[in-house]
Formats: sequence, structure tokens, C-alpha cells
Amino acid sequence: MTDLTKLSAVEAGRKIAAGQFKSVDLVAAALVRAETLDDRLHAFALRLDEDALAEAKALDAETAEGKSRGPLHGVPVAVKDLCDMAGHPTAAGLPMFRGRTAKADATVVERLRAAGCVIIGKTELSEGALALHHPDVTKPVNPWRDDLWTGSSSSGSGVSVAAGIVPAAIGSDTGGSIRFPALCNGIVGLKPTWGRVSRHGVFPLSWTLDHVGPLARTVEDAAAMLQAIAGRDDNDSTTIPAPVPDYLAATGAGVKGLRIGFDEGYATDGVIPETVAAMKKALASLEGQGATICDYTMPDTSAANAAWTPICLSEAWSVHEELAVDTPEGYSEGFREALAAGKAFTGADYARANLARREFVGALDRVFAEVDLLLVPVTPNPVPTVEEFARICPDPEGLERLIRFTCLYDVSGNPTITLPAGLSETGEPLAFQLVAPRLEEARLFQAGKVVEEAFGFDNLAPLD
Repeated sequence: MTDLTKLSAVEAGRKIAAGQFKSVDLVAAALVRAETLDDRLHAFALRLDEDALAEAKALDAETAEGKSRGPLHGVPVAVKDLCDMAGHPTAAGLPMFRGRTAKADATVVERLRAAGCVIIGKTELSEGALALHHPDVTKPVNPWRDDLWTGSSSSGSGVSVAAGIVPAAIGSDTGGSIRFPALCNGIVGLKPTWGRVSRHGVFPLSWTLDHVGPLARTVEDAAAMLQAIAGRDDNDSTTIPAPVPDYLAATGAGVKGLRIGFDEGYATDGVIPETVAAMKKALASLEGQGATICDYTMPDTSAANAAWTPICLSEAWSVHEELAVDTPEGYSEGFREALAAGKAFTGADYARANLARREFVGALDRVFAEVDLLLVPVTPNPVPTVEEFARICPDPEGLERLIRFTCLYDVSGNPTITLPAGLSETGEPLAFQLVAPRLEEARLFQAGKVVEEAFGFDNLAPLD
């Protein structure tokens, strides 16, 4: 008998459409797995069992009438607890927000439902979507190894997918918080182009750095999820009014003729050997399927990396200013310190950071005139333990090293896909990123599918 929790999202949708089982069966299996595992893993801030079963039954009725909302019709998913859902709180990792009830759905929630997804719960995250969890929040636990970091902000979303509770979940990424949970939990993470997915109804950390995107079991699942949520939104004037391609079809398009850029000096500088070996294996698989591997020179990244902190923290202060003044006790000491740093940056600091951003965007555009994709690490480090990350986070040099391959592409707004590459000899997940020009997510899915097949890694953590 098929274990429904081991199915990918797209595979599950196909089987529902073929009448092999019903949405209510799939959702019930997800809820049983959540009930079984979440006391240990703490992936969810809020479970929506009754609502989810009711939605699944309604979708099954549509299926019985010959209706389908698409490839994700009837499939259970989860959303990060930054996303508003009408009638439910959006805590954003802050205990003082638990009593705040959303009046309307975030656009990303509306679109998931329109695509036939069944939202079974809201996933836990770090405080305000920054780096560390609030001390009164129980941190999600890495299903691969209890002592490993879960990847910060979208931690609960990453854990819920790797644990086989849901095949896909929504995360957000401001400095790496889709890519780090993808790395740490051994799954696929897609950070779209800034403006490709609406942020309406998603509680902000940094207005101009926040990206909303999926964490998923497979490249196909990530493509289907982005298909569901991407596109112009009249409620978010920063969304890009460009047509949404057929991302799912792109996963089968192959890579013949694609130019994959690899700057060995940049991509291997201080990077652990196992990640370097994984990148070299990926390059060989892409070349073997018809891609061309191209040398290029990465433009200087130091100013753009340095720009991330004043942009992020200044904007975080603008989000939290009133509450930070009126109810500072609602924040942890570490979050208050981050907000104070944001307040201390001057307008000139912010202007210089944005100039560095614009200059890097221009330099990167010139690179993409020569190549179609870049292959880079997620981080030079091995996945740290929870204790190691707690030491890294307050250390400016340690934090800069950790995020130097991630925050860069939040600053530039380029889309990236993080691809799992198995486990290290000591059991830590390995991964790397592909980076594309803005609005070229389809290329990421083309190449990502080839790499996924080359590694053949089972993304489900061994919990059974």
C-alpha cells in the first residue's frame, strides 16, 4: 500500500486526478504524521486540522464533478506564520502577536487555495523572521539530526517538508531564510525574483529584501508551487506585471545549450571540500546533458554584502518602531539590539547601501549577458549545530562568512534554487545554489531537474 506521506506534491496531485485516492485521504495522512511527529519536531505554530479536512472534502467533491484546479488540486501544504489567514493569528515568531487575528488572507494564501492546495497549518519561525527564535518559542528540530541548525527564519517550513508532513511549504527569504532551511533539511528551496510573488498580507522584516517562495521535496514541486503563487497583484504595487511562464513544463525542457557560469575562485574560496565536490558533480551532470560550462569572473561582492545589514536593519526598524518604543518588553534582548542598530543607521548609510546595491545589480547583469546561470555555494561552512549557530550569530565576521553567498542575491533580487546534494560523511546535509537573471526561474527548473536526477537523493529524513 502506498505511504501517502512519501509522495511528492505533483505526484500526489496526479494520483488524485486519476482517482487512485482522495484529497481527504492525503490530508488525513499528513495530519496523522503531524500528530505523530510534531511533539518532537515543533514545526508548526498553528495546526488547522478541522479546516483542512473540510477543504479536502470540498475539493474531492469538485474532483467527482470532473473539475480540477491544477496539478496541486487536493494536495496538503503549509505556510510560514508570517502569512495572514483570515480568522487566525499571524504571530511572526513573536509571542506578543499571538492574539492578533488576521482579517483577510495574504495573496499567497488566496492563490494556494485557488490552485487547490489544502493548508494544514502555519509553520514556526525565528523572531520577526530575523535570525534567532524568541526564547518563549520552542524552536523547530532538524529531522536529520536533533543537534543541527534548522536554517533560521523558515525553519518550521523546512522541517515540515523534510519530515514528510507536507510535500511543500511556503517560506520567506531576506538574507537566506529559504536557502538555509533547504540546505539544513536536505530539500529544495526556491527564492524567486523580488517582485515575482506578492508580499501582500505577509508580515515584513525588510520591505525591499523580503522574498516569498516555496520549500519543497522536489524541483517539480517547487515549480508547481511557484506556478500557483507567482504573478502581478493589485494589492502589492511592487509585483512585476510580467506573464508567468509554465514552470512545470520547464522541468522537462533539459539544459542543452544553457551556459552555466562557474567562477572557481569565487565559488570555492574557503568552502568545505564536500560542497566543492558536490558542485563539481553537478557541473559534470549538466555538461553531460548538453550544457556548456563557462568561466566567468564574479564582480566584487564586498560592498553589496556589506549593504545588506543597513538595508535590512533600517527597514526592520521602520516596521517595528512604534511597538519597539511602546512595548519593548515584547521583544527578546537580541531582537531589540538589532532594532537599535537599525535605528542608528543614518539616511546617508542607507543611501550608500542602496548605491552599492544598484552598482552590484548592474555588474551582475553584465555577467548574465555572458552566461545563463551561475553555480555557487549556499554557505562555505558545514551545517552548524544549534549551539554553533548561536555563537556565530552575534559575531559580525562569523555571520558575514555564513551568509556571504545568500544575502547577496536578496540585495540584487535575483532568483535562486537550492538543491540538496546528499549528506556529508558526518551526516550533515549538503547543498548548493543555481542563480539566474531576474524573472528567469524557468532556467532554474530546467537545470535543477537535471541535477536532482544526477544526485538521486531521498529528501525525506529517516524518522520512521
